[in-house]
Amino acid sequence: MRLASLTCSNTEILAALGLLEDLVAVDGHSDVPGLERAVRLGPDLAIQTGLLAASRPDLVLASLSVPGMERVVQQVGRLGFDQLTLDPVRLSDVWGDVLEVGAVLGRFQLAAQLVAAWRAELSELAGEVLGALAGWRPRVAVEWWPRPVIVAGGKSWVSDLVSGLGAQLVPDAPHRRSLPLTPSDLGEAAPDLLVLSWCGVKRTRPEVVGRRGIALKRVAVIPESALGRPGPRLLEGARALAAELRVLAALA
Repeated sequence: MRLASLTCSNTEILAALGLLEDLVAVDGHSDVPGLERAVRLGPDLAIQTGLLAASRPDLVLASLSVPGMERVVQQVGRLGFDQLTLDPVRLSDVWGDVLEVGAVLGRFQLAAQLVAAWRAELSELAGEVLGALAGWRPRVAVEWWPRPVIVAGGKSWVSDLVSGLGAQLVPDAPHRRSLPLTPSDLGEAAPDLLVLSWCGVKRTRPEVVGRRGIALKRVAVIPESALGRPGPRLLEGARALAAELRVLAALA
């Protein structure tokens, strides 16, 4: 089957399922090895539909996890190609998407094995971190963008990763995927750990945070590729978060 992927997370799901050789077109941000033969379609929010059409995919995998992708999904829909559009919010949705893609593409058994292994690793990480924290629930904020400050909300897979490791995501916004904050708002949230996971930047600059005039206990950088892509690489984010929480526990 000829496949096209419009977002990094979908490409990484296909890679985990051993389907990269079926990819004929891919967004410009996808960076897993093995995409040399796929046509590059440009940034996920500016997909070149002409190139997509010329690639003649049997199935286009899109995602609404990137804000603004609704317009791209509509454009692809007008081309008439079969399209599988994922819209994960919680961590369980991410694993469910892997299973769905596996089922659609004849790799369900492998998908189920992978999801089981990923869940087992998360459970093992949680046990290690919970033991180190000894009942303390550190306050963690995850920053997607610095100017204006945009952080992850409670309605997100990031919230599930953080809470699963025994911490709590701040500020408390259980019905928001993300939300803007002023620097003073962030200071009032009083995170024990601020994680910088800026989207779409070549280099994260923690010194920017120091110019906000607020006191923060600890600032760490975890690439957006490890926390912002709802797919297999969330395990990288979970490992990095676990390491930071162990450091907090040792410093407490």
